[in-house]
Amino acid sequence: MIVVDTGPLVAAAITSDKNHRQCVELFASLRMNKERLVITPFVVTEVCYLLARQGGAKPEAAFVRSLVAGDFTVVPSTLDGLERTADLIGQYADLPLGMVDAAVITLAEQLGVDEIATLDRRHFSVVRPSHVPAFTLLP
Repeated sequence: MIVVDTGPLVAAAITSDKNHRQCVELFASLRMNKERLVITPFVVTEVCYLLARQGGAKPEAAFVRSLVAGDFTVVPSTLDGLERTADLIGQYADLPLGMVDAAVITLAEQLGVDEIATLDRRHFSVVRPSHVPAFTLLP
């Protein structure tokens, strides 16, 4: 199981993105290995916003269709999860971490996942999760 952040999803959909090819190859490899890809509802919202802004309605609609097809599992937040997310935002206020990244970290902690697909090395390499010494960041 891999928790997926916003960056790779946007890069895979936008052909002009400098990380497009790398992210397309990452998702192809993960699907070939039948990895379960999980995301938070906050990632869904951020991806849709960025795709609509950068690519228009077509890539946004394609992403939503990928959710319907089951390419990604959207895991709802719990009250405990939101509390942990708020704690992380406060703990890493100097970064600043932000809601979406903190929710991705919370989801990984709740599911016991140590691999995160992200392009955001700045935030995810600094945070120390509660369940492992550090995350393994993909790609």
